[in-house]
Amino acid sequence: MKEFLNAKIKEALTPDKIFTNLQHIVPQQKISEVAGKLAASTNPVVKKSFVYTFAKAYGISLDEYEHKSLSDFDSFNDFFTRGLDDNARPIDSDINAIVSPADGIISQIGYIEENQLLQAKGSHYKVAHLLADTNNTDGDYYDGGSFATVYLAPSNYHRVHMPFDGKLIKTRYVPGSLFSVNNVTAAGVPDLFARNERLVCVFETEYGRAVVVMVGAMIVAGIETVATGKIERSDKISINVHNMELKKGDELGRFYLGSTAIVILPKSAGVEWQDSFSHNSIVKMGERLGVAKGSADNVKRSEAVL
Repeated sequence: MKEFLNAKIKEALTPDKIFTNLQHIVPQQKISEVAGKLAASTNPVVKKSFVYTFAKAYGISLDEYEHKSLSDFDSFNDFFTRGLDDNARPIDSDINAIVSPADGIISQIGYIEENQLLQAKGSHYKVAHLLADTNNTDGDYYDGGSFATVYLAPSNYHRVHMPFDGKLIKTRYVPGSLFSVNNVTAAGVPDLFARNERLVCVFETEYGRAVVVMVGAMIVAGIETVATGKIERSDKISINVHNMELKKGDELGRFYLGSTAIVILPKSAGVEWQDSFSHNSIVKMGERLGVAKGSADNVKRSEAVL
């Protein structure tokens, strides 16, 4: 018994466990609110302090971005959501290619089994929970489908782009926690992505209904899309209806500080992910993740109201 207790204590005192457990204690919303105000500040001293310190800490070069000098940005938010030079990210031209929605790291990529997505080794979560679907109709619709989870590290380009052609028909804001979304937390917090604040973007595509979920996180000061503008935080789920055609590679939205984007496609898309991508693979926005081999002839139409 003593050896068992000592082992448990040792496990609880590892850096990863301490980091994860602290997130249950700290005031996530308040920290993010304060960080958001500082990040939006145009005060020259505040702006310079944050921008220059952050750029140095993460070794950020502006060679491939529109602005070439750190002094060109109006605020830390302006710097963090900086735009790329034209053609800095070629978009895979294969009409059936599904591309990465962002620069980042593949957290997980694979297929939806028994209505569940893989979060981390040995840990799964339900599609219905992620999409805030209380009736599980969406979960049933996407069963057998495919998903890719891309984690945007602090040093990455932080705009999210379309992984496929589609018509944006609905966005659903879902309030929630603001846990960090890095690999350590993904391995230690059950249902992480289905617990955190998120924006569910629903598209009509030639393969059926597809989804891009933009997941908030600790210190993320906000989520913005081209259809909604910056999302106002709330304690209630809110839904907006849209009718916006977007092409693969078009900007969908952006994060004010880092987070995660999850792409979900139905079984009818027949997606085959490339074998070269797996947990912790580095990707660039526009890079081919896989190919959709489904067709309009085998699309399974959903009666669910996402």
